[in-house]
Amino acid sequence: MDETKHHRKRRMVEKEKSSDSSEDENYVPYIPVKQRKNKQRQEIEKRLGRAEALKEEEGMKDSTNEEEEEEEEEEEETEISQGPKSHLSLLDQHNELKKKAEARKESAREKLLKEEEKILESVAEKKALMGVAELAKGIQYQESIKTGWKPPRYILAMPESRHEKIRKKWHILCEGEDLPPPIKTFKEMKLPKPILSALKKKGIIHPTPIQVQGLPAVLLGRDMIGIAFTGSGKTIVFALPIVMFCLEQEKRLPFIKNEGPYGLIICPSRELAKQTNELIHYFCQALESNGYPSLRVLLCIGGTAIKEQLEVIKRGVHIIVATPGRLMDMLNKKMILLDVCRYLCLDEADRMIDMGFEEDVRTIFSYFKGQRQTLLFSATMPKKIQNFARSALVKPVTVNVGRAGAASLDVIQEVEYVKQEAKMVYILECLQKTSPPVLIFAEKKQDVDAIHEYLLLKGVEAVAIHGGKDHEERTWSMDKFRKGEKDVLVATDVASKGLDFPDIQHVINYDMPEDIENYVHRIGRTGRCGKTGIATTFVNKTVDESILLDLKHLLIEAKQKIPPFLATLHTESEKYLAIGDDVGCSYCGGLGHRIADCPKLEALQTKQAQNIGRRDYLSHNSADW
Repeated sequence: MDETKHHRKRRMVEKEKSSDSSEDENYVPYIPVKQRKNKQRQEIEKRLGRAEALKEEEGMKDSTNEEEEEEEEEEEETEISQGPKSHLSLLDQHNELKKKAEARKESAREKLLKEEEKILESVAEKKALMGVAELAKGIQYQESIKTGWKPPRYILAMPESRHEKIRKKWHILCEGEDLPPPIKTFKEMKLPKPILSALKKKGIIHPTPIQVQGLPAVLLGRDMIGIAFTGSGKTIVFALPIVMFCLEQEKRLPFIKNEGPYGLIICPSRELAKQTNELIHYFCQALESNGYPSLRVLLCIGGTAIKEQLEVIKRGVHIIVATPGRLMDMLNKKMILLDVCRYLCLDEADRMIDMGFEEDVRTIFSYFKGQRQTLLFSATMPKKIQNFARSALVKPVTVNVGRAGAASLDVIQEVEYVKQEAKMVYILECLQKTSPPVLIFAEKKQDVDAIHEYLLLKGVEAVAIHGGKDHEERTWSMDKFRKGEKDVLVATDVASKGLDFPDIQHVINYDMPEDIENYVHRIGRTGRCGKTGIATTFVNKTVDESILLDLKHLLIEAKQKIPPFLATLHTESEKYLAIGDDVGCSYCGGLGHRIADCPKLEALQTKQAQNIGRRDYLSHNSADW
């Protein structure tokens, strides 16, 4: 019995062992789901012949893992370096953190600048500002026009360091090849005695900074872009040389019938053209009364009889001062020929080139039969226009006194928050600030008429001008105001560009213009020729925030008082407003934004998207021409 029990137990143990061994043989270890999926994917990709793609993916994973590991190591290092047991002082830690922050900031700036360059390239005109024939034939002039004028020998003998010292003293920024030397007196510029005495009669004894550098450049025959704040004497820089060049031509060979002009000056408005014409006439009469040959000057503007203008042309004309509309009309009808014209000046050039006017200028260029000396002048000329204008110029000299678009420091700027319905009444209060004469600007023609009527009802001696009024009425109003027979002139922006009112005490902006450039031109009607003036601007919630930001930064630049409602305005992009030498927007010149946020550019792109032609977009200016 015992043996049988023993055998049974032994068989059972052997059975259990055999079952255990079979279970060990059949045992499959646990594989995580992720590994199983990877294995399946690898098998599938091998079957499909994508082994290379798999390797690349694995390599990318490895590199990202390495980068993550490096970042973790860096973080660990910074944590260690900033820990309490660090061997670095707190000052060293601070400097390290500062360097890292600056490096991050620089990379953000570089990224922003690249983006802005792309935007500027996308809106830049691809066609050069040249005549059609010149573009078609590929004509490019390499050398500037030669003139009979040269600076005094002793000035030419002076070292360049002396010239730079003068430029630095007068805050003159000058760019270009072979820069002409600055000359500090009119006598050293070799101007005739009648011209010197005529300047003295006008109270002009010493040249202004733009004249110190600009006159030698123009007299030498160089193409030039002149930028200076309003009231700085830009008109004399192009008016005097054209008189001298025409005098030289008349002495060599007198102008015959139907010949001329030798010089052409284009102005954006009739009033500015009339003012420029009067100044040139003044110099020509001063020369003629002292025995010099007579020079004929023609004012070619809309609203005047063409018959009278044709009579002057038939006699032979030396200088034409014109507005683009009338000039193009007479050129198309072949009443004026530019065969012998060698001098072209665009006054307030940014207004004529910006926003589509370059087509008109290019058309005028096409009527020239040879090389001409080209001059562009303005108080506000953004880099976009400067770069574009250079395509028409030969070895240009850029003379910049102060920042392009900066407000005159002789103007005290006051910005006041006035509700829309209270503006009209508040004008009377503002008129008490100073004695007359006073200029009031408004955006709309109907506002000008309403203000004019209101002031007349209140017993104020006022006149008004805008593009809707006829030429006689505009001329009469301007003359009465200039002579001091009227105390207040109410106007649209037709009176803001270039007009010289030497004794204006106060400029009132009934509304903030839609463009900061127009604001600079408006307030520039006061504080001229070294005198001080006041500019009061009404703003309220109807004004766009981007314009208010531009205004705020313009006031900061001119070190003016910032009202509380402007001081509270901030944007995220304010920290990038000044990058190196580039300040504000490179498209419109506004200081309160960069080109990516430019409302002017956005408006232009919107109009183009709506397929509205440029002429339709600018038609409101046609009456002012």
